[in-house]
Amino acid sequence: MIKHRKLGNTGLEVSEIGLGGLFVSSHGGGLDTAGPAIQRALELGVNYIDTAPGYANSEEVLGNVLEGDTRPLIFSTKLGGRPSPFEPQNKDALLFSMEESLRLLKRESVDILMVHEPDRPGQYDWWTDRVKYHGPVVEVLEDLKARGLIRFTGLGGTTAYEMANVMAGGNFDVVLTAFNYSLLWREAENAVLPKARELGMGVIIGSPLQQGALAQRFDAEVQGGASWMSAPRRAQYRELYKLLDEIDISLPELGLRFVLSNPDVASVLMGARSAAEVDQNVAAAGRGPLPEGVLKRLDDIAALVPFRPCDEPASLPFRRDYVGPGPMH
Repeated sequence: MIKHRKLGNTGLEVSEIGLGGLFVSSHGGGLDTAGPAIQRALELGVNYIDTAPGYANSEEVLGNVLEGDTRPLIFSTKLGGRPSPFEPQNKDALLFSMEESLRLLKRESVDILMVHEPDRPGQYDWWTDRVKYHGPVVEVLEDLKARGLIRFTGLGGTTAYEMANVMAGGNFDVVLTAFNYSLLWREAENAVLPKARELGMGVIIGSPLQQGALAQRFDAEVQGGASWMSAPRRAQYRELYKLLDEIDISLPELGLRFVLSNPDVASVLMGARSAAEVDQNVAAAGRGPLPEGVLKRLDDIAALVPFRPCDEPASLPFRRDYVGPGPMH
């Protein structure tokens, strides 16, 4: 069974493996595979579920599968992207989005409501004050909390430094950071994780396998293909694969156990699409933190590329066509 950890200062105890909602949706094969995956996760002790309006029909799928379920689950969803066109400073629209989330999830309240992509103003312009990071959404969250529709507030984003600035405003209880804390990508260590520790914020990690780049080996591309791959990143991957050849741990397991070796992390989200993938992820987490020697080797490998090469694709296009960097904006 899964272990549970404290979620910052919230008082919540969340499963160290959480269920990410993106792939229990039409993105991951629909209800036929999502239903068994959700039920298997709960059978094994997962109690933290994260979803969002932007995750296709994830909220609706979760609501249908878990309708009437009385287990003490911890739900997190987000504001952002709904209704369309989305107006992030329109209080009525934000309240509508929350009401729609509750309707789809078939719940009277959720435990955590996050601001989605609070750190990318080019996507959603949430803030009227970009020094204190205040805007109508903060007032909406306070209102929802006072009405008992949510218990805690959070931030869900992907930047390594701007996110820490938003966190510093002190308005939020939880941070979900994705794509910047994994075996080879450690940018969150520079600002997001220290700021969360300082503020007592609970930390959720998304995409520990870096959108598939750490889900399996790509030996042929690392050894000579993949013209988009920089020389430092190629050398780093070679060292990672060399380590894998020396230890009896699969790459996905190594990735999950690395994140869970950090005591500052409360939960890491699995993007499981099936019950079998849930079993694999839970079994990996159950093997506990990585040995100190392996962690030291991983630190040395990560240090080979301490910052992303400026023209590296945001999502490494292994086994996909890639035409090079896009235009500057």
